[in-house]
Amino acid sequence: QVQLVESGGGLVQAGGSLRLSCAASGITFSTYALGWFRQAPGKEREFVAGISWGGATIYYASSVKGRFTISRDNAKNTVYLQMNSLKPEDTAVYYCNAGPGLWGQGIQVTVSS
Repeated sequence: QVQLVESGGGLVQAGGSLRLSCAASGITFSTYALGWFRQAPGKEREFVAGISWGGATIYYASSVKGRFTISRDNAKNTVYLQMNSLKPEDTAVYYCNAGPGLWGQGIQVTVSS
């Protein structure tokens, strides 16, 4: 059974930082590309960042490029999202993804102004 469990969310002031983690089980982690998505209230879920199985290829949404960093530790079956210079518009539920239908439960990130 595949499980993706996010942690590290919370409330932070604008300009602050958070690091999200997503621990995976039930998959051969090192062979999967992984991604982070987010969904703000009243909006559709959107792509934030993605990383290839080996970490050599990384993509970011234009809205977070230069502020967020995705990384992975295949030895720990964990993918991370370091979020710096947070803005109120980054407030959303953040989801880890390992492919079609493979989603974490989501974790709330709230950035106050």
